[in-house]
Amino acid sequence: MAIPSFLSPNLPFCPSTKLAPSRLTFSSSSSSSVSCLSVDRPSSASAANNEQTSSLRVALSAGGTAGHISSALAIGDELKSADPLARILFIGSSNSMESATVPSAGFDFLAISTVGSSSSRPFLCLNSFLQFPLRLIKSTFESYKILREFNPQIVVGTGGHASFPVCFAAVILRTKLVIQEQDSIPGTTNWILSFFADTIFAPFNCTVTSLPKTVTAKCVVYGNPIRQVLRRYVSKGAARVSFFGQWAGAVSEAKVVLLLGGSLGANAINIALLNCYSQLLSEHENWFFVWQTGVEAFDEMDSLVRSHPRLFLSPFLRSIGVAYAAADLVISRAGAMTCSEIMALGKPSILIPSPHSDEGDQVRNASLMADLVGSKLITEEELDSITLRAAMEEILGNEELMTEMSERAFKAAKPDAASDVAKHIISIVKSKDK
Repeated sequence: MAIPSFLSPNLPFCPSTKLAPSRLTFSSSSSSSVSCLSVDRPSSASAANNEQTSSLRVALSAGGTAGHISSALAIGDELKSADPLARILFIGSSNSMESATVPSAGFDFLAISTVGSSSSRPFLCLNSFLQFPLRLIKSTFESYKILREFNPQIVVGTGGHASFPVCFAAVILRTKLVIQEQDSIPGTTNWILSFFADTIFAPFNCTVTSLPKTVTAKCVVYGNPIRQVLRRYVSKGAARVSFFGQWAGAVSEAKVVLLLGGSLGANAINIALLNCYSQLLSEHENWFFVWQTGVEAFDEMDSLVRSHPRLFLSPFLRSIGVAYAAADLVISRAGAMTCSEIMALGKPSILIPSPHSDEGDQVRNASLMADLVGSKLITEEELDSITLRAAMEEILGNEELMTEMSERAFKAAKPDAASDVAKHIISIVKSKDK
């Protein structure tokens, strides 16, 4: 099968020692997969000239999950749009999701040592307990060296285990620091960093109330930044043709279900759909499925799912904006960024929160979505082919309900969050340089 409002006051700031900006150059050998980095220090004259021509130098750090990374990329996109000469450097863990995703999005990336598999639970076992402090010290020292050479005017952290050492190094260097939280309840990394950050960007008012009272004056509620690529107009017809070819136009009143199990997959969701997809396609001749199984589950699902002209199966949807454009209904986990994308694009949704998410984040996100936009919430304990089928038929069989869910999603959305965050970051840099 083909894989095709709170505003932050100006806090006291002690400027760091002025260093000439560096040029980071990457090179790779054709006979090796190893890439090298060299740092060239220009002369004082050229450094001064460079500061005049490129007014913005930003370091971003995120890691661990697609939500943290997507938020950082969205901010990076908007900073580049606002200042095409801006120098933006991403810092994250080696051999991680961000190490592959960020360079493919067109941004420079430097790796630091991995802190751990989860920033919120570093002490689950004796091995982690012993290794975590050493890893943190090492990654913070590496971050310190990178930031000292790159000399950013501001550091932006969007959460995840790779974000903490970079942001803490910024604190040591007395570089301006802002953080972006994605969830209704702040993650451990951002909760700690909130004490040191100059500004905290929050997605919801309830996020602010979940932070320590001493930091709420530094919070600004803009929503969750989503990438420009998701907001580019793609017609529903063209999007559907890209998945189903001639079949997309051959069926009248077609309904497309987009199933997103996450980048790695969600076994419970895959199994529930596996047990009912064939019957649904047979009984509803105008239904289509775009099914992202997740990378780890694809081979097994591909061997079990029978090929069908109204079914598109893929391990991972790289053109997610096209997939959203084609969809009438989204079935997904309840990650913070996915929920924000659903609202920004006005999509009716069925949310199945992961019971294994840190501190119950997804359960809270799904509950918030149910209240705000009317999303159908199915817990994993309730999930099977019967409950999933009933939810799909309830929504797709009721045009008034679909319209209501879409309108409520658009009303609750904050599609300009990325632009607002980028503008605020630039204003902080400008106020610092005065």
